[in-house]
Amino acid sequence: MAYEVLARKWRPQQFADVVGQDHVTQTLQNAIKANRIAHAYLFVGPRGTGKTSMARLFAKALNCATGPTVTPCGTCDSCREITSGTSMDVLEIDGASNNGVEQVRELRDNVKFAPTHGQYKIYIIDEVHMLSPGAFNALLKTLEEPPAHVKFFFATTEVHKVLPTIVSRCQRFDLRRIPTALIIERLNLIAAEEKITLDSDAALAIARGAEGGLRDAESAMDQLIAFRGDTITEADVLSVFGLVSRETLETLATAVLKGDVGQIVRIIADLDAGGKDMQRLVLELLDHFRALLVYECAPEASATLDVMASQLESLKKQAELAQPDRLIRIAEALSMAEDRMRYALSRRTLVETALIRCAKATTVSVDELLKRLDSIRQSLGVAATPLAPDVPSRQADAAREAAPRSPPPSAPVRAPLPVASREPAPVSSSNELQLLTEKWRDHIVERVKRTVALAGAVLMDAKPLAVEATRVVIGFDPEFGKVGIEKMKIPQYHKAVQGVLGQFLKRTVNVEFKLIETQGQTDVPADHTIEREGSPAGAKVHSKTRQDWQQVPVVNKTLEFFNGSIIDIRE
Repeated sequence: MAYEVLARKWRPQQFADVVGQDHVTQTLQNAIKANRIAHAYLFVGPRGTGKTSMARLFAKALNCATGPTVTPCGTCDSCREITSGTSMDVLEIDGASNNGVEQVRELRDNVKFAPTHGQYKIYIIDEVHMLSPGAFNALLKTLEEPPAHVKFFFATTEVHKVLPTIVSRCQRFDLRRIPTALIIERLNLIAAEEKITLDSDAALAIARGAEGGLRDAESAMDQLIAFRGDTITEADVLSVFGLVSRETLETLATAVLKGDVGQIVRIIADLDAGGKDMQRLVLELLDHFRALLVYECAPEASATLDVMASQLESLKKQAELAQPDRLIRIAEALSMAEDRMRYALSRRTLVETALIRCAKATTVSVDELLKRLDSIRQSLGVAATPLAPDVPSRQADAAREAAPRSPPPSAPVRAPLPVASREPAPVSSSNELQLLTEKWRDHIVERVKRTVALAGAVLMDAKPLAVEATRVVIGFDPEFGKVGIEKMKIPQYHKAVQGVLGQFLKRTVNVEFKLIETQGQTDVPADHTIEREGSPAGAKVHSKTRQDWQQVPVVNKTLEFFNGSIIDIRE
């Protein structure tokens, strides 16, 4: 007798034999018991999850000699013919090779004939999404109103390619990927019946490689039996299918979390020398870090993870090495690497680069940054300053709440104040420069921003130097001013600044831009002091340049710590 592969030998013969699809089997059994059997069914799901097996089992339940029944006998002529694929009443059609209009027309002409032995004439069309649009359209009317003795069972892995008009005429069942634990349980059952010694780690490796498809797992086990005989170990599975052991995968993930680049490179070199699939490695790492992220962010949801108990212990240890923000960045880097893998000339180089980037990926929260800044201030002997001086402290809030409240004193009724005009009051020529300087940022720059946003941003590093009857001179810092002057040559920028200054000064003016003199300048004395509005007569307030601020210890230390630079100074 010819050898029968495990995937066919162990195909489900009863609804109870179906693994991991209880939501489908329960619905079909209830439909049979209630005699509510539809004329068309669509089974959707990944490969190897039981779509065609479910269709055959349903057909057997309908055409069994004792049926329709939820427990087909398996011994009558109809059951045996359906199992062997020779039934005249159950026709299996491959949608990939019979996808033309002529084949569908032939099917449409044959549906009017009554079944030979069973109660129903059943058409099982596998990979139905391969039918052409013309074939689908030819099937529409027959599918919607078939004869009472005809049933259609469709199976597909790509339901989005099936016309919506076809889907709407069917009862749809979505089959899920089978959990790893159920695949392992099934493999152990098959191994016991076939007198095969299957190592637990080997069963886990096979289940990992199957990616939720029981048929793939059974086919892999069949191949391993031919390779190793009656005893199968994890090393056999890894060598045949190019997989990475769970221990190696966890070691590599730990090295990434610890930032151990040397160990990462050594592990990748060993895996590449052993012929391991680099793309599959990236996918398994991505799945591992996804499980780690779920475990750390929602430990109560760990039961939903498709992992074994031993893997949960590993996730518990690794969760102490990284924060969720970093795990998200690692997952994003691995996802980008997997997307580029198909175009990479050297997959090893791409994997190494991605993992080194993941190892070096660090994220620091705002609270951690504030703690580090406070530690820098304390090391330099500088008192910590509050983030927002205008926000009262908690102690002040508490004291204010505890203080007895008294009614506010009555105030005499005053005449309403006149509403201030939005436009500035006219100014004399003697104080135009001073007023323009005071209103520069809050009025001039803001109005330019509303006109041309980029022009206003450039003016943040500038200030007025001189105001004449028909001319206004704007100065830029000598360190970065050349870039600003070049940008102000753009007609749109220049026109916006000139228009705002003309409205402010109540006359038409020309605007000139120049670099501020570093020595001998008249707008700011050499000691970098200027008089400020509201200060006592003769009082001076220091206005430091970028170079002066860089000499301040706390500023210099902060710039070195963050590898930053001073962009703007506001006092």
